[in-house]
Amino acid sequence: MSEINTQSVNDILSDYRFEPKTKTSGSNELGKNEFMKLMIAQLENQNPLDPQDNGAFISQLAEFSSLQEMQGISASVNNFTNQFRSSQALQASAMVGRSVLVPASSSPLSPGGTISGMVDLKSSTGSLNISIFNGSGELVNQFNLGQQAAGTVPFVWDGTNSKGEQMPFDTYKIKAQATQNGTSTQLSTLLSANVNSVSIGQKGGISLNLSGMGTMPLEQVREIN
Repeated sequence: MSEINTQSVNDILSDYRFEPKTKTSGSNELGKNEFMKLMIAQLENQNPLDPQDNGAFISQLAEFSSLQEMQGISASVNNFTNQFRSSQALQASAMVGRSVLVPASSSPLSPGGTISGMVDLKSSTGSLNISIFNGSGELVNQFNLGQQAAGTVPFVWDGTNSKGEQMPFDTYKIKAQATQNGTSTQLSTLLSANVNSVSIGQKGGISLNLSGMGTMPLEQVREIN
């Protein structure tokens, strides 16, 4: 008498692991069609004197249902993600050629140009000072914005030194300090920059390529002008 194959689906499934992926399935990935074929093969080859327990069969059906549901959810999530990324890329492309306000402390100065930005002021201050340093770290100008309430305080540097002379092309560092009760605190600044192009990373992240500032993630943009 020939030997009857009593290998269970769970034994066969031990060689497979299902994990939703966005890429093409590999040879070690079990799909719903393969799962159903294994279940049918088990029923056809089970020992008639020792048939599969009803509870075990129901458990396998539940596992199959779970597999289908996971595949459906994975496909829906991937589709939504792709649509969201496409929408983001389209919106970001409209920013090329425009000016954005981003967190930064240094900015290039073109001949005859200016540098503008804002200061993030967490609390009111009696004296808000803006200092400008050239690429060598030398102080070239400084001006006081006086008393300011909490919030974002705009400023513009006209590109001249303390003598009113136009400064040459260079990358200048902007330092903002608030004085309160005799204590000076350095503050974060937001600087204006032009968007040259948009980049989409391998994982779908969108970055803006800013003139003179390099790459900045889209979510860092605070204002579009």
